Amino acid sequence: MALKFLKRSLLVASSLSMFTASSFATIVEIQTSQGNVEVNLFDNATPKTVANFLSYINDGSYNTTVIHRSVKGFIVQGGGFTYDGAKLVKADTKAAVVNEPVYSNVKGTIAMAKLGSDANIATNQWFFNMADNSENLDFQNGGFTVFGQVVSGFDVLEKIQGLTHCGVTPLDNFTTAQCSTVAGFENFVSISNVDIKDATVDTAASLNPVKAKTTAPTGGDSGGGSVGFFALLGAILFTMRRRYF
Repeated sequence: MALKFLKRSLLVASSLSMFTASSFATIVEIQTSQGNVEVNLFDNATPKTVANFLSYINDGSYNTTVIHRSVKGFIVQGGGFTYDGAKLVKADTKAAVVNEPVYSNVKGTIAMAKLGSDANIATNQWFFNMADNSENLDFQNGGFTVFGQVVSGFDVLEKIQGLTHCGVTPLDNFTTAQCSTVAGFENFVSISNVDIKDATVDTAASLNPVKAKTTAPTGGDSGGGSVGFFALLGAILFTMRRRYF
């Protein structure tokens, strides 16, 4: 275990020292209880956001966290909560990172979640875009920073969206009738580890990320994504509301 953590730490340290290299990118693997998702990070285009994400990986902050929010056809969100057996507990955060809205919130991308009060307030939470959310999230609150693209495992995210949901929280081996009872950690979609798979080559060279939109749609409501997230496991378990998105 110590050797694995040291290896991950050295990889992250190496990656953080190479942001200025034009031929550098990073692939990370998010290992969940439902399967693994590989993400190619846009180190050069969103360096501050990637450095922030890697810092949480480096110290193991994402290990044993849970996917606390899933909205079908919209997003799958994690990185910010653990479960203590009775309720979701907010994970410790570091200093907020400056917004870098370079790429568009299209299907298959990963972006930073943040409170609606400040464009530069993202910390540890991130979400996968499960559809093309660009007409909404590219403009709302200064735009949501897309900092990577799924290169494998999108089917795992779709599997998560297909689970039973208690409120917006996906649960495995659980029924809607049980949403008023206390779930176990094994019922949550948990993240066991996040590993750096490739930190040496320009792995993003073959990708073609979509640039963020700069002109807001007319006649529509760009605030459709401004929903209060809550992890609801029934009245007995837990109810939570905040203004992410």
